[in-house]
Order: sequence, then C-alpha cells, then structure tokens
Amino acid sequence: MGYKKRYSFAADSWAIRRLILALVGMVSIAGVASAQPVGPPALDGQAALGLDAATYAAQSGLSPSAALRELQVQDASVPVTDALRTEFADRLAGLSVGHAPFHVDVLLTGDAPVADRVVQVAGMPVLIRFRTGAYATHGQLVTALALHQTEIRASLTRPPGIGVDPRIGALVVMVGQADLLAEPGEALRDRIARLAGVPVRIATMETPDTDLADLQGGARLVGVDPADGRRYACTSGFVVRRGAEDAVVTAAHCPDNLSWSDAARTEHPLPFLGQWGWGYQDVQVNGSPVPLGPRFWSDTAKTISRTVTAERPRDSTRAGDIVCHRGERTGYSCAEIWMPDFAPAGDLCGGGCTAAWVAVRGPTCRSGDSGGPVFLGGTAFGIVKGGSYRADGSCAFYFYMSLDFLPSGWSLATG
Repeated sequence: MGYKKRYSFAADSWAIRRLILALVGMVSIAGVASAQPVGPPALDGQAALGLDAATYAAQSGLSPSAALRELQVQDASVPVTDALRTEFADRLAGLSVGHAPFHVDVLLTGDAPVADRVVQVAGMPVLIRFRTGAYATHGQLVTALALHQTEIRASLTRPPGIGVDPRIGALVVMVGQADLLAEPGEALRDRIARLAGVPVRIATMETPDTDLADLQGGARLVGVDPADGRRYACTSGFVVRRGAEDAVVTAAHCPDNLSWSDAARTEHPLPFLGQWGWGYQDVQVNGSPVPLGPRFWSDTAKTISRTVTAERPRDSTRAGDIVCHRGERTGYSCAEIWMPDFAPAGDLCGGGCTAAWVAVRGPTCRSGDSGGPVFLGGTAFGIVKGGSYRADGSCAFYFYMSLDFLPSGWSLATG
C-alpha cells in the first residue's frame, strides 16, 4: 500500500510537469537567465508554481493538488504574517509557518495569553497558534547576536555559525567537535547564554561553512581567477537593471570577468561591472551586450525558463517557507527555510558575517551553485552564497543573500 501511494505521487508530479510543458512548449531560450531579447514564452504565475508544487508533493507525500494549495496559501499569507509582526511587535519572539495543513505559529514573551485564531487565506482556513513565555523578543535576539558575535567567536576554537531560531526563541550556535570536547555541551550553552544574555541552543557543525564556487567548466558561468590562474564556475542568479543597462547577478566570490556557454558551448563574455562582498552582501554584477528579459532557468536540464513576477523581502520571509533553488552543480530542488536571521561560520564575508543571511535546510548544495537563484513560482527570494555539509559530504543547509541587498542603483527585473 505504501509503495503504491509513493508511486502515485511521483506519477502525478510528472503528469503536472508534462501538462505544463505541453502548454508552453519546450522552452529553449539560450542564455544565462535569458540572453536573447526574444524567444519562446517563459513560465510565469501558476504554471511556475505548479512545477514547484510537483517537487514539493514528491518530497512531502502530499498529493500534487494539495501541495499546490499549500504553496498558494503560503504565498497569499504574507500580508497576514506581516500584520502579526506589527500587532505583536513588543512581544514577538518568533514567527514561523508549518504545513499539512498550512498554519502559522507565533511565539510571544510574557505570560498574558492570546487566543488562537482562524483566518481565511486564499479561500482556505488558516490556524494561527500562539505560545507565550519566551524569554527574549526577536529584536533582542538579533541585537544580542550583533553585539556579542565577536566575543562568542573569540571564545571558541573555530568561529561558529550563529542564527536566530524563531521556533524556539533562541540563538542557535553551531560549534565544532573540538569545542564540544573541550567543554561539555550544557556548560558551553550556559556560558554563551550568560555572555549574550539570551537563550542559546548548541548545535554541532560537522564541517566548516563554505562558499560554493567550483573548479569546473561547462554550461555555466565560468571565469579565470588571475590570482591563481585557475578556471572557476558559478551559477547566474537573476537579471537586474540600472536605467537602460541590463546585467546578471552572481556571487561576489566568483571570478570578476565571466562568460556563459550556450548550447553549442560557445562562450559569450559578460563584462565585470562591480562586486560587493562584506558582512551582509555577496553579489557581483556582470553586464550583458544584448537586452535581457526578466527570466531565469529553473529546472536541472535548463529546458524551462521562468519569468520573474515578484520579489520577497527578507522581513516578510518566514521560517518554514518552502523555497526552491537551481545550481549548476546540483540542479533544481525545493526545501524549507530554517532561519531567516543567520550568520555563517568562519570568515566568509571579508571577516565575520552579519546575521543577514537566510538558511535553508538543503536538501542539495554543492560547490558550483554560488550565485544561483532562490525562488518560488515566479517570486525571487535571493542568490545562493554558501553551504554547510555533514561528515558524509551531504548538504546540511545552504544560505542565501536576500535581494534586499542588491547594490545601490540596481533593481530586480520583473515582467
């Protein structure tokens, strides 16, 4: 019975994909995000969301139709959660969303109870659950991380990754095995909690966080680093505009002068226009000699292009949101946001990173994915910076830069 159930989900998922492809044709727009001003139509709106729903259905065990409704409600619920942040600004310790069925969890400081609510979102009832008794507000947690990050890093043998987990209202400090061996877990937790003045949970960091550039060529963004003469590969993100200029963004730690390869493996130069890579940014802009549409490849094989129709700011991004990403190394996958306020481990930001990054629970990330788009349907969320790996080499989580931090003067191209 279980086998048949899993098989039906997979079959339904592929049926949705075939239906969408039949509706729009096999999209074959050549380019990084879309390097030709004209071409076959790109997916947008519900068609694009339908592909993500098929992938989410296969991962979650939901039927494709139920998965699509979940993602539709997730997208439509953003104004509801934005309003909750305003209503409970003085008590809000954390806000997250969950699925099957879609719901909202609100964690508050203080003991004054708040009754659960049910609101209608996109024609469906959504339960809003309230929990009280948290020690610190979300603002206090973010401030504590910013004020004490340097001290916490200095007190450990390896600079840790640190994030704010809104589900538990605490800082999550990801430490290496050497620190756990030197100081028992509970003692380490209590010491850092006293230092920061807020609740802390200790998690194990099996390998250091890393940027995701790679030493490979192929149908991707490629360039030679003059410092070592080696050829590196990254992934393009989204099309951006500044006045009449069109360009693409990728990660700042990629080579400056990049080219993209078309289907015939002919390389086309994308001249370097600038990079920003400190603290909260990892973004590079490379110009295009031809006009670009507001499009990006979304599937592993790069046969399906999507139109960017909207942008999701980080302040409206929630733990539990489903997002997808595409990288040249790992292809296309969807997963759940873990922490919207995350500071990667090590010195990946010209020193320590601020807690402005968004961490996503895999399931895939590898070197070569740097700069790739993070999205859902036609909504753009950010570009991939780096990832953290388990001891067996699998992806524990990746983290991305929100498009809030595009360089001044440049804006996301939408259609």
